[in-house]
Amino acid sequence: MQKTTFSITGNNLTVENSVQIVISNRKISLSKASEKKVKASRKLVEKWISNDEIIYGITTGFGEFKDVKIPGKDIHELQRNLILSHAAGVGKYIPDFIVRLMLLFRINSLASGYSGIRLELIQHLIKIFNSGIVPLIPSQGSVGSSGDLSPLSHLALTIIGEGQCKCDGEITDSISALKKKKIKPVKLTAKEGLALINGTQMMSAYLCKAIYDAEYLSKIADISGSMSLDAMRGTVSAFSDKLQKIRPHKGQIATANNLRKLLKGSEILVSHKNCGKVQDAYSLRCMPQVHGAVKDTINYCKSVLETEINSVTDNPLIFTDGEEFIAGGNFHGEPIALAADFLAIAISELGNISERRTARLVDGSLSGLPRFLVDEKKAGLNSGLMIVQYTAAALVSENKVLCHPASVDSIPTSANQEDHNSMGSVSSRKCFDVVNNVKKVIAIEIMCAAQGMDFLRPLKSGKGTEQAYLNVRKKIEHISDDVITSGYILKTVETVFDEKFLKSIETKTGKLE
Repeated sequence: MQKTTFSITGNNLTVENSVQIVISNRKISLSKASEKKVKASRKLVEKWISNDEIIYGITTGFGEFKDVKIPGKDIHELQRNLILSHAAGVGKYIPDFIVRLMLLFRINSLASGYSGIRLELIQHLIKIFNSGIVPLIPSQGSVGSSGDLSPLSHLALTIIGEGQCKCDGEITDSISALKKKKIKPVKLTAKEGLALINGTQMMSAYLCKAIYDAEYLSKIADISGSMSLDAMRGTVSAFSDKLQKIRPHKGQIATANNLRKLLKGSEILVSHKNCGKVQDAYSLRCMPQVHGAVKDTINYCKSVLETEINSVTDNPLIFTDGEEFIAGGNFHGEPIALAADFLAIAISELGNISERRTARLVDGSLSGLPRFLVDEKKAGLNSGLMIVQYTAAALVSENKVLCHPASVDSIPTSANQEDHNSMGSVSSRKCFDVVNNVKKVIAIEIMCAAQGMDFLRPLKSGKGTEQAYLNVRKKIEHISDDVITSGYILKTVETVFDEKFLKSIETKTGKLE
């Protein structure tokens, strides 16, 4: 079935539709209203150039060279030189998925019609996006103010036929890729180089994918926690709706609702109803409070990010109403930097509490299950799941380093003209890494919880947790004798973070929040 083209307006992107556009390789186009606005702002720029007005970045140099007047005959070279000189990135290449989001966000920002570029340039960007060409962009080099200058310059190299890119999965020089896709390289003119690279699209792209994954991860954490609770024969009394209502944080209420839905109908819960246990450890009892606070943080960061990806972030900006240009600081990445640091800290907490549940699961004196989740008859000769908890511990420890906030740092650039920088690109990259680490931590917990539940069969778990258990067991068998557990962990990650896993559980529980 043919996918419909998504019409870009400058203000209609969300976390969900942005990620889905890239996942589904959906084609995009520019709305008619945006075309009109882009043409109007360009007409004004051309009027000012013809009047020989002094405008930063259009008829002057950049940064410390803001006072250097550039002759009209050199305006094309000025914009090209800007891209070449600013493409100073180093390090591993940014993942293709993130680069595609960067390009989508840059197009959306330019579509608002405040950047003074030609309509032909934005149409060219859309052709590149729709062709599937992916510029090769080093991940290091942005300080997060004046936008992501270096990464966006590497993106712009492909647009002008310079640098390298991926075309149909193969690394090649950009000019060859453009020729293959029948796209001509652009010759930049006044304002256009600056409009391409002043923006927060790299940090926004990393944070967008981190938020998208974090929303899913927060639900999976509720599933892993509920599986652990049932495997260790805990109680649901702490998830009472009455308790949550007198401390009514939205995330806390949502998490408690999820846990009750997941565990409803558990035969395991009924089997130890009169065991005399008063209350569970914090890692079990306080899931609504901890997981819930993370949900609230995700929602806050999402609101910041969705404002940002529908904003105009270059400089100077062109206002056709009143015919003025204003030089400002919309490229400064502080909103994204702070949100990314906050999200990284929050998601790391999901990992921290999950690892504590895993540690309890493998500790027979705390869980009431066989030590290290291996049959006692085989214990000693077999180590069971002893070391998978080490892996979770290593990952959460690494996250503690990654969660040091990058946004508290600033280092001046451009001869102190740019004397406060956000470091938002570092914040977002670290956040992305934390989310990926926590995926593995949660998968390890699910792997251990399923192993623990095996020892309680034939008793079944709750509606949702039983379905989660069955989903895991379809792909990953019970470990009776020692095996190479690394492959089991990765298989669990793959199983759990396939969205079909959650959908099948929600057929039993209703939608999780």
